[in-house]
Amino acid sequence: MIPEAVVFDIGNVLIGWAPEAYYDARLGVDARRAMFAETGIEAVNAAIDEGAPFQSSIYALADAHPRWAGEIRQWHDDWAGLAVPVIAHSLVLLRQLRAKGVPVFALTNFGDESFSHAQDIYPFLREFDRFYVSGRLRLVKPAPAIYAAVEADSGIAPDRLLFTDDKAENIAAAAARGWQVHRFEGPEGLADRLVAASLLTHAEAQP
Repeated sequence: MIPEAVVFDIGNVLIGWAPEAYYDARLGVDARRAMFAETGIEAVNAAIDEGAPFQSSIYALADAHPRWAGEIRQWHDDWAGLAVPVIAHSLVLLRQLRAKGVPVFALTNFGDESFSHAQDIYPFLREFDRFYVSGRLRLVKPAPAIYAAVEADSGIAPDRLLFTDDKAENIAAAAARGWQVHRFEGPEGLADRLVAASLLTHAEAQP
């Protein structure tokens, strides 16, 4: 069955997301592990994905952990350094789908403010036909409710949605609702999947 729309995760599908690597390069692995363990910065980021404010949440955490205050603030102040690089071939695929009239949706665990910030840094993140951002919906993957929200808002039957995400649990949740799915492990595999789904030709799917 040919999909009616393609649904993209963003982090590690269209742009990199590697805070560990960012801090490893600046602090070293041991210090980064200590910082993450002592501050709970990953839990704060998860709360931002669920709708907590971006800057004030990060700055409050910095104030609570003076040893790591500067490094914590970098999570906000140098956010672009955490979200690199653009995965160029994935962007080609997204634009080729749009050029052929195939709707493309974003379904992402992302804060409301941080997603707007990301769109300023990477304007192509404005090119989706529909946006399903966890921090705006107050729903996060892999909760079934966020997939149900996509179905209800788009009006597209689950088996006509093709979803790509790098996390196995997010893919499994979509598959459980009857979505067509592709576990993202690189843009070449996604290109092959889109060709197999008869959405792009082999030539159109090239980087």
